[in-house]
Amino acid sequence: MIQSETIQMDMYQCGDEAARLLPVSFDEWENRAKKILAAGPFGYVYGAAGAGDTHHGNVEAFQNYRIRPRVCCDISKCDLSISIFGTQFPVPFLLAPIGVNTILHSDGELAPAKAAAKLGVPYILSNVSSVPMEQVAKAMGDGIRWFQLYPPKDHELTKSFLKRAEDSGFKAIVVTVDSTLLGWRETDLQNAYLPFLTGQGMGNYFTDPVFCAKLKEAPDQNIKEAALKALEEGNNTCFTWKELDFIREHTRLPLLIKGITHPDDALLAMEHGVDGIIVSNHGGRQLDGAVATLDALPSISESIQGKIPIIMDSGIRRGADILKAIALGATAVLIGRPYAYALAVAGKSGVEEVIKHFVAETELQLAISGRSRIREVDQSLIMKVK
Repeated sequence: MIQSETIQMDMYQCGDEAARLLPVSFDEWENRAKKILAAGPFGYVYGAAGAGDTHHGNVEAFQNYRIRPRVCCDISKCDLSISIFGTQFPVPFLLAPIGVNTILHSDGELAPAKAAAKLGVPYILSNVSSVPMEQVAKAMGDGIRWFQLYPPKDHELTKSFLKRAEDSGFKAIVVTVDSTLLGWRETDLQNAYLPFLTGQGMGNYFTDPVFCAKLKEAPDQNIKEAALKALEEGNNTCFTWKELDFIREHTRLPLLIKGITHPDDALLAMEHGVDGIIVSNHGGRQLDGAVATLDALPSISESIQGKIPIIMDSGIRRGADILKAIALGATAVLIGRPYAYALAVAGKSGVEEVIKHFVAETELQLAISGRSRIREVDQSLIMKVK
């Protein structure tokens, strides 16, 4: 019995009472989270830039492709494992960097970090986590973790974040480059909700000696002033390829760039020494009317020619989405909103449940498509219908 069958049969055999405890579908996780959370926190996760066209486009783009299965294949053993930077991952997905988790659950980032470590799934910690990176690292033990960086204006602060991440056992640095300004997010504006102003999501800043030295008062003495200073560092509108070179020079870890949707930028990123590309539009939270990441993926894959890993972010909701993304050139994908809603609903247990569902569904999708190894998936698996 392959792993997905075990997970699936366990759910069937739990009976109706247990089955009602936690959702299965993405829509139900989202609905439950909406009932639990206040308008501000829910809107912060659910909302997007402008009219939400990019957000919706990310999801709808998957409907332009259909899986074309093969039959009479030996699918008795399925292998979802991939390799990135010489490390074997058991599944072709990672947990995306989502900040300020304390607005969703009191455990903050410790819950998804522990869930990921327990199940062997790599976790990308957000720069704007409420829990400092050292605490997250301790909670994860030997779990695979990467650190996402919103590059500060201050080079000394950048170096401090990089050193702390290296010292804490993070295995890669993810530089997000599509958020040097905060997007026009109508839901957050309507709710007048920006959680950073109350000190949430500031765990890494408020524990950093370089950052704290820049303040007139300690963060606990004047939270708002400290938060505004951190937000000012993050609004790095002067960030250029030259600034990326600085980061490259000051870390020995593999370096990924997140926020690429144009093939020319992918090529430039390689020229500037990055080790991986994350095709992302920030989950539709930054630029309204932008290209869907799945639509951007093929041209980026063609330009990269397999020289470095490509990870796709934004719009992944189910196992079929993972297969389609890999068929179009992704090495792996990032899971974002699904685990955020699960965190709100049931904390660590919710995140574990979502991870298990993604594992089971992806493995079943792979097998029913007539493939036994995720690394065998290519464009022959899908056909474009729109």
